[in-house]
Amino acid sequence: MRYITGGIAMGAALALGGGLLAAGTTTASAAPAPAPAPASAIQAQSLYASSALVLTTGHGANSTEASVDRAVTLTCFPKATGTHPDAKGACAALRAAGGDFEKLTTIKSGTACTKEWNPIVVTADGVWEGQRVRFERTFGNPCEAKAGKGTLFEF
Repeated sequence: MRYITGGIAMGAALALGGGLLAAGTTTASAAPAPAPAPASAIQAQSLYASSALVLTTGHGANSTEASVDRAVTLTCFPKATGTHPDAKGACAALRAAGGDFEKLTTIKSGTACTKEWNPIVVTADGVWEGQRVRFERTFGNPCEAKAGKGTLFEF
């Protein structure tokens, strides 16, 4: 029985192959499909590596003690998106600062704030231009936070 079904399959293959020859087409002349580009090649072609962050603000002395008041997502590549209200502006600010979160959270000189201790902490966690980042900054009070958080943490 095995020999009979094998013979039928062989005959069918020859018949189909003959039909292709009659049509002027063979499977040997068909060009192979191009292989998809590896992910590393696609990333090397782009201007920026992947960048996706989770940004938070909260009340507390540090991120482990703080209650998270707000959290947003920010993706800067391939385009500025996320739940951040000004994703384009935040991505532009990060690029202008070279990804230096300290530059973006520096309290502007000449800012007059009270000396009250009512700490607000901001965090950024994720990937910036292909590098893992974890940033945390504590401001002494809401006045300092308003003066220092800039576009990135303005949500």
